[in-house]
Amino acid sequence: MSRATKIVATLGPASSTPEVLERMLRAGVDVVRLNFSHGKAQDHIDRAQMVRDAAQRVGKVVAIMADLQGPKIRVGKFAEGKVMLSDGQGFVLDASRTEPGDEHGVGLDYKELPRDVRPGDVLLLNDGLIVMRVDAVKGEAVHTTVTIGGELSNNKGINKQGGGLTAPALTAKDMEDIKTAASFQCDYIAVSFPKSATDMEMARQLCNVAGEPWRHRPALIAKIERTEAIPNLESILKVSDGIMVARGDLAVEVGNAAVPALQKRMIKMAREMDRVVITATQMMESMIVNPVPTRAEVSDVANAVLDGTDAVMLSAETAAGKYPVETVQAMASITEAAEVADEISLDGDFTNKTFGRIDQSIAMGALFTAHHLGCKAIIALTESGSTALWMSRHKIHVPIFGLTAQPVSLCKMALYRNVRPLLMPSYEDRDDALMQAESVLVEQGVLKPGDTYAITCGEPMGHPGGTNMLKVCQVR
Repeated sequence: MSRATKIVATLGPASSTPEVLERMLRAGVDVVRLNFSHGKAQDHIDRAQMVRDAAQRVGKVVAIMADLQGPKIRVGKFAEGKVMLSDGQGFVLDASRTEPGDEHGVGLDYKELPRDVRPGDVLLLNDGLIVMRVDAVKGEAVHTTVTIGGELSNNKGINKQGGGLTAPALTAKDMEDIKTAASFQCDYIAVSFPKSATDMEMARQLCNVAGEPWRHRPALIAKIERTEAIPNLESILKVSDGIMVARGDLAVEVGNAAVPALQKRMIKMAREMDRVVITATQMMESMIVNPVPTRAEVSDVANAVLDGTDAVMLSAETAAGKYPVETVQAMASITEAAEVADEISLDGDFTNKTFGRIDQSIAMGALFTAHHLGCKAIIALTESGSTALWMSRHKIHVPIFGLTAQPVSLCKMALYRNVRPLLMPSYEDRDDALMQAESVLVEQGVLKPGDTYAITCGEPMGHPGGTNMLKVCQVR
């Protein structure tokens, strides 16, 4: 695989057969997203097993990400399933309403809305397609005037322009879903709508408790989709393993125009803090119904790659679209083309930087050496995957191979940019481990006689965080 940027694809009705899933994996999917906003616990357990079975048939390391639903900040249901709202009409959002909605008003799944808004606030419904201005709050009823009308149907989402909704990031359903995800040892859990580091710390505690019976601790991804998360971005990153640039809800809250600059800032900050980053939402939206992407979508995906994102994500495109396999193929070809054109400035990355840890210094030394010697590969013998992660934070055209005996570390590395995870038996003797690592890459066709490669490991072998050796070798 020559592609460095990873592809995350969402499972759904269009992709939940073993045949389609296997074709998607062969086309380039590295991480499969299970959307916990839909389906029952057993559905996700079954799909996780299907992913692992398909990955084994394909002979590929594939990570599984459980995406929590988060708070349901939504309107209720309508008697006719939907209503048409006109500009200038009055409309009531009533938390106490129990009967189905009509053209005059509707109930709320989110009962705290009357306490979160005040006259003059702007509410955006259905991903911002419908806009309402709050005129008055009377008890449990929020009286509004529709400023941009349109069709409003059952259970559409509500955002407040500029943020400020108090809904907690983790709901009772999320807590149960964390237990479900722990039961099949998912590799990543994505937390929806966190506002602060405290939200992520709570999620971490819940995950640790839920995973204790299996001695499993998933990595945590913070989905940045609230206005309040932006000033707290650094503190959120410190307590997370990565972030998702969730451009849908984020754009509704901060405005579409602000999102591109925020995306670049988030990707840059995540890489500088040694965290992974996924760019998501509407990347190939037109391919839900069309066999080819628009030129704008091609540029969007390519720009995320050039920004340095670890992964680009597909949602409805693979979950419900007509062309799930073709969409993955198109995304893979776009990312490859962007990477070829990407300029490498590795020396500049190290200017004025200091490294306080031996293992991190060794990782940086391997990058520098491989870049200037023109090595065919960089091999990181790793227990936790940290060495491969640090290497992946810097752009380099030399592929990085993370070799580990730990299945958990293996799958987590599937998300790291430019890292190819490979399973290798554990060795106590350093020389045996080095010989086996070279043998694995020769068998894979990555290395051939005469090729030079850089390899890192730790002595004594088998201790996480113990990388302390860099060696440059030539295949005989």
